[in-house]
Amino acid sequence: MTRQVLGSLIVALLIVVVTIVVVTARLGTTSTAELDLREELQEERIELQEERLKRLEEQREERGERRDDRGGRG
Repeated sequence: MTRQVLGSLIVALLIVVVTIVVVTARLGTTSTAELDLREELQEERIELQEERLKRLEEQREERGERRDDRGGRG
C-alpha cells in the first residue's frame, strides 16, 4: 500500500512538472519590463494612427472647402 501511495505521488509530481513545462513553452517567459515595453509601443502606435487620421480628416475638410469656394465663383 505504501508503494502505491508513493508511486501515485511520483506520477502526480511528474504530471505537474510536464504541465508547467508545456505551458511555459507555449506562452514563454515574459518579464514585467517586456510587457510594459510592449504596452508602451502599442500605445505609441495607436497615438500615431490617431494623429494620421486627424491629419487626413483635416486635409479632406480643406479640400472640401476649396471645392466649395471654386463652385461659388462659377
